[in-house]
Amino acid sequence: MVFYNTLKWFIYSLLPTPYSLLPVIINKPQQHKEMTTANTVQQLQAEWVTQEKFQRYGQLILPSHDGKAYDSNDAQLNLQDGIPRFYIMRLQRRGRKFHTITRHVKCTQCLGSLAGKDWLIAVAPPNNDVNTPALEEIKAFRIPGNCFIKLAIGTWHAGPYFEHEMVDFYNLELSDTNVVDHFTHNFLQSDRLEFEII
Repeated sequence: MVFYNTLKWFIYSLLPTPYSLLPVIINKPQQHKEMTTANTVQQLQAEWVTQEKFQRYGQLILPSHDGKAYDSNDAQLNLQDGIPRFYIMRLQRRGRKFHTITRHVKCTQCLGSLAGKDWLIAVAPPNNDVNTPALEEIKAFRIPGNCFIKLAIGTWHAGPYFEHEMVDFYNLELSDTNVVDHFTHNFLQSDRLEFEII
């Protein structure tokens, strides 16, 4: 401290600036303005899915009586461009936030949970003429555990999400869907935006 005070008054003696201003000049720390842009979190209120509400994104398939004839209420599948893959995938709980959304443009996809567990998904309607989903049309749905959804070709989707520790899902797509037909849009990169399903 003694050395600092001596140095300060030595500088005073060398400069013509009035003494009253020098302490301000010497002691005032430099301020660096950091340009930071915070991400925006947009909340999506999940609605219980119905056939009418989900029509823009695909189909909701509900239980039907054994022996019912095939009709338009059954899943209208498009799996002709490859080998169908029907499998069970096990997912762990990963919260309800997302900043990426994906679509498949070569096939439909069916998703449903096992053990009667409900779950959540966010979707945007297909528009294969553009490479980005329509922000204002993203919706979140809660799917009960006694049905499944069919995603139309090109439907953007994020999920599944759920509150359970773990859920098994049956998934019907093509054998190479996740290799050659997996197009993802990143909202953090394009809009500094992420979503939270509530």
